[in-house]
Amino acid sequence: MPFGECTVTLQDVAYQFGLPIDGHAVSGCLSDFEQLMEGGKPAWETVQIYARDYIMMLLSTALFTDKSGARVHLRWLPYVADLDGLGKYSWASATLSWLYRCLCRVANRNVKNLSGPLSLLQSWIFWCFSAFRPRGFDAILWPLAARWGRFLPSSDEKGPRVIATRHRLDRLTGDNFIWMPYSNLEVIQVVHPDILRPDHTLLWKSTTALIYFVAIEWHQVDRVLSQLGGVQHIPEPAINIDFLLSKDGRGPTR
Repeated sequence: MPFGECTVTLQDVAYQFGLPIDGHAVSGCLSDFEQLMEGGKPAWETVQIYARDYIMMLLSTALFTDKSGARVHLRWLPYVADLDGLGKYSWASATLSWLYRCLCRVANRNVKNLSGPLSLLQSWIFWCFSAFRPRGFDAILWPLAARWGRFLPSSDEKGPRVIATRHRLDRLTGDNFIWMPYSNLEVIQVVHPDILRPDHTLLWKSTTALIYFVAIEWHQVDRVLSQLGGVQHIPEPAINIDFLLSKDGRGPTR
């Protein structure tokens, strides 16, 4: 941004979506799915029920959207087959990793459409950039992204609106950005107590890897300490993860 760096962090995912930030990485081998359909594994019909009720609604349309449309990747079947174990994974880390990866892809001039958890990105923008916040959405709900649940963006004059928005972004200053949108009492009153646990606070302040299967990104909060109530020092050079960005889970890069 014109006034410095800012980004979506693990804290934002925890507050906006209420997802756990600690737990196992959302990852695994992509070559042994045939084992799920044989032997002592759950019946195929049961897995289908889990997939319809949970994956198709939440995972494929909210957290990990891609260009496959309504199709659901086979990778999710082991997770929904064990509903009791779903809470043991760091879904916030996986969601943020996928958002970062999708933002990297759309930075390519040949990529026209942005995929990923766009409701997270939109909600973060509305919370942190009051100038872009729609009117009439004053009620604060939990999770915080639910505040904009009834928002329907206009499709009229899309081209001119995009140009106008770019000009507004270029003129932004640090005073136009809300560095700590979750610090007021109205927000704290609705936040789930688990989000405020001290161990979770330490996690979202950590500079660490974010893992979503083959998508591995870096949580470089040392560059945006002002968003977490800290004093921003001159950051170290950004970590070069170009090698990881070349992995997409297809062909020999798997």
